[in-house]
Amino acid sequence: MLGVTLLKPAGRGLVLTEAGIKAMHQADQIFQLGQQLPDIVRETRAQPIVRLAVGIADGLSKLVVRKLMDPVILAPNLKLLCHEDEFDDLLADLALHRLDVVLADRAAALNPNIKLYSHALGSSQMSWFASPALYDAAKTGYPESMKKVPVLLPTSHSAVRLRLDHWFVKNEITPRVVGEFEDSALLMTFGASGMGIFPAPDLLAEELTAQYNVQRVGWCEEVQEYFFAIGTEKKVMHPLVKKILSVNAQILGVAPVS
Repeated sequence: MLGVTLLKPAGRGLVLTEAGIKAMHQADQIFQLGQQLPDIVRETRAQPIVRLAVGIADGLSKLVVRKLMDPVILAPNLKLLCHEDEFDDLLADLALHRLDVVLADRAAALNPNIKLYSHALGSSQMSWFASPALYDAAKTGYPESMKKVPVLLPTSHSAVRLRLDHWFVKNEITPRVVGEFEDSALLMTFGASGMGIFPAPDLLAEELTAQYNVQRVGWCEEVQEYFFAIGTEKKVMHPLVKKILSVNAQILGVAPVS
């Protein structure tokens, strides 16, 4: 029916072809959805579950995600499904209506084949943070001190990385980069251990100080991290997504969503 070969000989047995592997992966998802169906139906009959499926771009700080979602996490009968992945893969899932919204550090590019809408949630200035062991060396003579202390950076998965690189060039600083991380939680954890000073959105300053025992070295002038909620609707209809947009617009200074 598919018109392709799914199995091929290998020794005395058979193995999956490349098409077979993809077909098996798709079939696994179909079976999983089928197994979930009775539970979903029973939950709906028992109580009015409010389902929210959120895609989280892997370059976005998890502490930022939690802060952005604060307005809805205590919503009655909420069933929250969070899926972290690469930005483009999340947009594909969103287009197939597997997700209600994607939270990311960049807007979706214009694509005539997929109608996606990027709603600005706000932004935060970036700052540099250091453990007690590195704080004095980093603070004294900042930002010139950045030439001497070890530095941790996000990889290019994060949209803010390019802005940080431009900041170094503008300030004529060649940083001693000792680590690069795709995962922001790992970046902060290694930074808190004293491996190097690290950047983070300034809106997290209080939480970073309390949870990681680090201090703000200084602001990263003119470098902002931006936050977006990406959906398939120009006018947001999902009540919880609409609340995320409205509350964060007030807090982070963006025009409220109607």
